[in-house]
Amino acid sequence: MSLPAQKFSYPYITSDSEIAGGAAIVEGTRITVRTIAGYYQMGMDVDEILMTLSHLTPAQVHSALAYYFDNQDEIDADLQESANEEHWQKKVARHPREGA
Repeated sequence: MSLPAQKFSYPYITSDSEIAGGAAIVEGTRITVRTIAGYYQMGMDVDEILMTLSHLTPAQVHSALAYYFDNQDEIDADLQESANEEHWQKKVARHPREGA
């Protein structure tokens, strides 16, 4: 017997097309779930993340991590692209005085 697919709701997590390109963010902030996931991947625990992002609450960080774990493939791909130096070098506009 198969169970119907569930759509999960994450308290404190939202998105806004005007902030971070519509990426998932902590509601009321400009902090992306991607940022919190990146800190987590660097080995930081929730307490360390809270020391770094001291304006967040433990519930906000836990909700962001829950969102991350449920959408890990998508967010990991986004983190990988964000770390791709070659990708960003192509997006950087050259100053007019630098020439072509």
